[in-house]
Amino acid sequence: MNNNHTRRDFLKSASLASGGLLLSFNWLGKEAFAAKVSDASAIPVEFNAYLSIAPNGKISIFSPNPEIGQGIKTAFPLIVAEELDVDFNDVQVLQADLSDKFERQLTGGSGAIKHSWDRLRMAGATARELMKMAAAQKWNVSADKLTTKDGKVWGPNNTSITYGELVDTAKTMQAPENVALRPQSDYTLIGGWHKGVDNPNVLVGKRLFGIDLKKDGMFHAQIQRPPAFGLKLKSYDATEVLTMPGIVDVVSFDNKVAVVGESTWQIMQARKKLKIEWEDPGNLESTHEHDEMFKKLLNDPKSGETKRKDGDPESAFKNAAKIVEAEYQCPFLPHSPMEPMNFYANVKADGTVELAGPSQTPGRARASVSKILDIPQEKISVELTKMGGGFGRRLDDGYAIEAAQVSKLSKRPVKVTWLKEDDIGGGYYRPAVRYRFRAALDAQGQMIGYHLKGVGINAGNCTREDNFPAAAVDNYWVENVNQESHITTGPWRAPITNFLAYAENAFLDEVAQAAGKDTVAFRLELFDRALSNPVGKLTYEPDRFAATIKLAAEKAKWGKKKSVAQGFSAYFSHNSYVAQVAEMSKDRKKPQLLKVIAATDCGIVINQSGAQNQIYGAVTDGIGHAMYGKLTFKNGEPEEKNYDKYRLIRMKEVPEVEAYFVDNGKSPTGLGEPALPPTGGAIANAIAAATGKRLYSQPFNLEDIEVEQYL
Repeated sequence: MNNNHTRRDFLKSASLASGGLLLSFNWLGKEAFAAKVSDASAIPVEFNAYLSIAPNGKISIFSPNPEIGQGIKTAFPLIVAEELDVDFNDVQVLQADLSDKFERQLTGGSGAIKHSWDRLRMAGATARELMKMAAAQKWNVSADKLTTKDGKVWGPNNTSITYGELVDTAKTMQAPENVALRPQSDYTLIGGWHKGVDNPNVLVGKRLFGIDLKKDGMFHAQIQRPPAFGLKLKSYDATEVLTMPGIVDVVSFDNKVAVVGESTWQIMQARKKLKIEWEDPGNLESTHEHDEMFKKLLNDPKSGETKRKDGDPESAFKNAAKIVEAEYQCPFLPHSPMEPMNFYANVKADGTVELAGPSQTPGRARASVSKILDIPQEKISVELTKMGGGFGRRLDDGYAIEAAQVSKLSKRPVKVTWLKEDDIGGGYYRPAVRYRFRAALDAQGQMIGYHLKGVGINAGNCTREDNFPAAAVDNYWVENVNQESHITTGPWRAPITNFLAYAENAFLDEVAQAAGKDTVAFRLELFDRALSNPVGKLTYEPDRFAATIKLAAEKAKWGKKKSVAQGFSAYFSHNSYVAQVAEMSKDRKKPQLLKVIAATDCGIVINQSGAQNQIYGAVTDGIGHAMYGKLTFKNGEPEEKNYDKYRLIRMKEVPEVEAYFVDNGKSPTGLGEPALPPTGGAIANAIAAATGKRLYSQPFNLEDIEVEQYL
């Protein structure tokens, strides 16, 4: 989408037809921060983002990042309103379509707030100082004598004037430079409790999501993909399908067959009549073969690629007084977003393409469609919609490419919708992984050696070699093996760490027990070492990590409760630190997970409501997938394709969750992902404390049938 189109949309959405002030910024771009003032009819195109003040005092800003439930449509206006000194309810955020002017127009990696924090503050502060300059000119006083509050500039003798009344004067002035930002001690909005701005619309089912999208002349399409990974399309017969009501076309591309029709129901009926013959090339995979592969590669001393090696681990293990060893394994998992996968495409006869839908990576989707269809990117527009969950699934651009291919072949505007069986049975998954850990202890119980070897299926690097306890152990070694597969994989909420954190924390719990130490004290000892005399590269802040652990231990009264068994876990990912304590009843007849206490250092919390919801959701997701999630394969075909076989956590199985935050005044970091990884470790360690049984494979309910009764 070109910038002129974005500008027109902004003017229309911000209701500035009757005139108003516009501050044009490059706050979300690649350049250094700069601002320019203009009126509504003369926005400079070289800037990528706008903050407007209408004559009625209403404020409008852009969000380049799509909303997926992370709460940026509430958090972004809060940041601007705090600096601009206006009522939060007077600020609206508008969803920007794809534009090359934006530097980071994606949703993923828990990075939107971290990336935008300083720039949004600068935008609000610049507008605030501009309003003071305009009032100073009107009143013929020094701007230094003026203050702001509640969308007004206040002057001598308690006189005031609204921002809206200053618009005409302000838009003739130059934007101020090097404005001062408010200190955290002056915040009145940031850190408070604010309801999500989309909540009312979600509650009444108002159209917000890609699945709600309708366009004039739009047709619907569904795609029959190979039922097993590795199968090849041999032939198909659509003769009967093309006689069915509402069906207008059947097209084939890339080993797939698409049915195009007037409604999704008609297409669903037609797919049942579609006759397709698939070829088996003879290399279809099954879960039991994956298990054998894991064993073989872990036992092969030459299979691993060393990702990090400090000291002399071989000597440490040779001279150890005690060696602790364990293996942990996780299955493939689908993403299972609540909103079905969907995307709209209209490949037009004039050579332009219109795309629309819920995408975490709209730029990648446009680039891929451009390459596949051989159409320049500047002729492709992308409209972004709110996403009903994604967990990494919508980082992939395949579903947008498919929509464009179907539209081109059928010469119609189409929205391709995936059934749940299409997505769970033939989508992208969290990779299956197995880890082998070893720890060497000396006679005093000090950890003198640490070795991790990980094998993942289409996982790339399934280790995070700089994770704690890296830098805290003299002799440290991490190896990785990647096994290629037909099974498609991709980022899944907190990629790799979603399982690695459980394995690392469960293993450290075992090591602490073998050393005769309390598991929390054991970690704090290691942080002292990493802080005072780190070994090699240090990628985390030991003091912040330790402070988060201490807060969780304090809130949970770690080790002081006699009525419950406690399990501890802590992790650093996406620039945030999270420590959790899971509490389980000690009743051996019916042990039960009662509570999870989570402490988080994500820097300054913008919105307590949004932050706590992120913790609640991540902990619930972490429990559900650790306990129940599994996807197995037989002859290349997933054995679980819908929720009758694929188990998710149920509402009644969610325990009480308490969320606390470290208040250290640091700049905000991510929250969408960091609270999930430590949850599985906290539960596994609590089960071990309650029953003495260690759990080494997810889902836990299949490893030990009795475990399911714990929740």
